[in-house]
Amino acid sequence: MKHIPQLFLRLALGIGFILPVLDRFGWLGAPGSENVGWGSWPIFVDYTNSLMPYLNRSTTNIMAILATAGEVIFAILLLIGYKIRLAAIGSFFLTLIFALSMLFFAGYRAPFNYSVFVVSASSLLLATISEYKWSIDKD
Repeated sequence: MKHIPQLFLRLALGIGFILPVLDRFGWLGAPGSENVGWGSWPIFVDYTNSLMPYLNRSTTNIMAILATAGEVIFAILLLIGYKIRLAAIGSFFLTLIFALSMLFFAGYRAPFNYSVFVVSASSLLLATISEYKWSIDKD
């Protein structure tokens, strides 16, 4: 029974990373559609730039690509159960950076309204679990 919460946490984090990626590529609907946050890559880059206003547009695009690549990698690793601890640590740092950027550039409520600190803390908690029963590599 003690392994069910870590499996649930792993799956929730993995799905939580992959859905925004699908959204920013427009695969969940067009911009402005119900339940769509971005709906296109340029809108996502605009949002990323709002969280990194000190960067120029081309550098922001690179940061958006890196964040998206990280989210895809972490999502896949968490969902299939491979290198869970490494994926959890990486997702902790990625979401902590995102939460801090939101805190400083989108207002103090933004990272709490979207539970970004909760996701970051959840990733850190997942990284501290000693055994991942349902995993490929059973770290």
